[in-house]
Amino acid sequence: MPKSFQDGAELISLLVLLLFSGVNSQIPLGSKISVEENNYWLSSNGDFAVGFFNVLNQYSVGIRFNSSSIPVNNQKVVWVAGADRTVGSKSYFQLTQEGNLVLFDSLTGDIAWTSKTRNASVASAVLRNDGNLVLLNVDKNPLWQSFDAPCDTLLPGQNLSIHQMLRPPSRNSVSSYYSLFMNGSGQLQLRWETSVIYWSKGNPSQSTLHATISSDGTFQLLNNRSQSVWSIFGEDHNDSDVKFRFLRLDADGNLRMYSWINSSKSWRCPFKVNGESNSKCLVPYQQSCESGGSLITYDHTLLYGIYPANETAVRTSLQRCKNLCNEDKNCTAVSFTNDKNPLCHIQKTQYIGGKFDASLSSISFVKTCLDPIAGLPRFPKSTPPSQERILQNSSSPICIPCLVGVSATTFVMFILIQFGLGLYIFKRRAKIKKKSTKADVRPITEGCITLSYSEIRCLTEDFKHQIGPKMFRGILPNNRPVAIKELNTTVELRKFRTAVSRIGGIHHKNLVKLEGYCIESGHRFLAYEFVSNGSLGKCLEDPKLCKSLTWGKRMEISLEVAKAISYLHSGCRDFVSHGNLKCENVLLDDDLEAKVTEFGLRTILSEVSEVGVMAETDVRDFGNLLLVLISGYQSAEVCEWAYEKWVEGHAETVLDARISGGINSEDLEHALRIAFWCLQVDDRMRPSMGEVIQVLEGTLPVDPPPNPFNLLRAPKESWESDEATGHQSAEVCEWAYEKWVEGHAETVPDARIEGGINWEELEHALRIAFWCLQVGNRMRPSIGEVIQVLEGTLPIDPPPNPLTFLRAPKKSWESDEAT
Repeated sequence: MPKSFQDGAELISLLVLLLFSGVNSQIPLGSKISVEENNYWLSSNGDFAVGFFNVLNQYSVGIRFNSSSIPVNNQKVVWVAGADRTVGSKSYFQLTQEGNLVLFDSLTGDIAWTSKTRNASVASAVLRNDGNLVLLNVDKNPLWQSFDAPCDTLLPGQNLSIHQMLRPPSRNSVSSYYSLFMNGSGQLQLRWETSVIYWSKGNPSQSTLHATISSDGTFQLLNNRSQSVWSIFGEDHNDSDVKFRFLRLDADGNLRMYSWINSSKSWRCPFKVNGESNSKCLVPYQQSCESGGSLITYDHTLLYGIYPANETAVRTSLQRCKNLCNEDKNCTAVSFTNDKNPLCHIQKTQYIGGKFDASLSSISFVKTCLDPIAGLPRFPKSTPPSQERILQNSSSPICIPCLVGVSATTFVMFILIQFGLGLYIFKRRAKIKKKSTKADVRPITEGCITLSYSEIRCLTEDFKHQIGPKMFRGILPNNRPVAIKELNTTVELRKFRTAVSRIGGIHHKNLVKLEGYCIESGHRFLAYEFVSNGSLGKCLEDPKLCKSLTWGKRMEISLEVAKAISYLHSGCRDFVSHGNLKCENVLLDDDLEAKVTEFGLRTILSEVSEVGVMAETDVRDFGNLLLVLISGYQSAEVCEWAYEKWVEGHAETVLDARISGGINSEDLEHALRIAFWCLQVDDRMRPSMGEVIQVLEGTLPVDPPPNPFNLLRAPKESWESDEATGHQSAEVCEWAYEKWVEGHAETVPDARIEGGINWEELEHALRIAFWCLQVGNRMRPSIGEVIQVLEGTLPIDPPPNPLTFLRAPKKSWESDEAT
């Protein structure tokens, strides 16, 4: 077949497919899909479909993913008509002429489910591109939608409102006991049955309106002003490579978010709000077990009763804790904890949950029935012969030496047993104390593991592989490499935990992930993900790696660092300052992609809060970093030297001579200008990191900056006013600035002014007026500085255009002197 004909056939096929999908997105009255015909309704983009699917030789109808990028066996179902309702092999699903969605079950010959919209003026239906099945009236207004009747799944854009719930389908007798429920007070709760709440979020006083999952991987609670009152982010938050996500309450009671990873053709779970589940039956003991029970030991495990929650806590020893359970026929399990307060937690229910973690110092015992015996021994009620013989011979003489010998032997054995038991308890307590000094046995952050000091030594092979100052390479048990950083800080325990919890919950592809931490016996360690190529400073000094740092790659690195810092400032739930941005804290992976590390450590290392730590400090440090990337020099003097060269018109001399390949001179000018804006001594004149990103991406042009190392510092002869003109119109500002720029400042004063005018004072007044009118409020002077300028005690530079912030024509690259 000729190639042109083949291309034409493919084009026609594509048009037919587009036409077919467009027609099928609108569902007219009377439309029907059935099990036998195996047909379905599509969304216009083809990403979702409504149809039947097989469930253990029975069928359900619902909405599933249908994208061609997802294999059929991975096309997850996100909504089912009638929740866990199943029907026979000759069933159908229809939008009737009366506007009612009905599911007909061929097994019962009756309607199994309906949308209850009969005679509600439904004119058509549509499966929208977000997976929402909607019934519409003639004006295309929704009358009913599947998003308002969730089953076990939320899609991006779908809300879980007051009194709504997610519930897993009833595939067995236990799974449907779990639910995610939004109560009347606006609290989001994970519940077992209706009375046992094992996880909750939201403050009743904050009047939460609904919970929702966003397309960027954020699960959050919103109030009636659509403001977030609580949120959690997946590890792939803001990852543009992820197209499909959904949130599901699984049958094990865990709430998980799933993301489709196209490269691996699989669904990934970037977060879950409850711990790992264990389907093993931990409590096989029946309280009516006549053969007695034995205890199975579970180290590093804490158990708690779910239903009914009738736990008893007794202060006692480990051995006594085991005995208490053995002696109580209603006891099903016990957990022993000893954090300066030895407690025995006794459970008397078979419905038990728990947590296993290698860092836990608790130990649990689960009772199980002994092996069944043929028959229980029955003793006669008459007196045994041996006892009769003793009674008959009770009048015989007593053997005194025998009694003394037996008593002495018993006494010695008692002393030995007590000594052995005391030694065992001493060693056991020492072992528990060495493992952990935590006050709370539950994990602090999701995905952030707790390590003991002995585990840190083991992971690093006793600090054998040093990769930086107080930084060591280690290997986790799953063979994943980590970088272990030792911290010198005496910050209090609770504050350290809070800071680590905050850092561990931050996820961005250009931020190094915190894998774990150690807080034991005065030791403080953080375990970060290992980044192969080391720091940016090291790469700039390495001749081989430096060759890979082309001009384009250096600009990519600067943009990636800017995005990471911007995310810390405005992408997290709370503002986070890096506080120490430099080349050593920017790491490069195998693809030379930048990852910023050691962010948020100010609260740990300085023992002060981040209140008052401004974003402008990070902006200044980024300006330094950008100049290092451009010049290749890491000395403190590079900034002023680079500015002098730029002012002299020799910007090309600033460029690192080791950069191979050509560069764009406009890009160089662009980068230098934004660097000098970031380095302004007056932090109010510095741009935000969001504006820096726009400039580096080329979507926001930038004016020439004033001298970054002088605060309003021009020669004393240079002088500015607003009320000089006498005009009161809104346009006077722009008109006055244009006249001043053109060199016709003498045309600005009010013509009614009598007497002479001091031209230096006029220049003085105009300049300070234009500084006060800057759109960027960080560039405006304080009233105190205005007074000094007007009194003539503080000289002043010529201002940039006050009505446009960083907004010169894109190809206008005039030097500072041109202003």
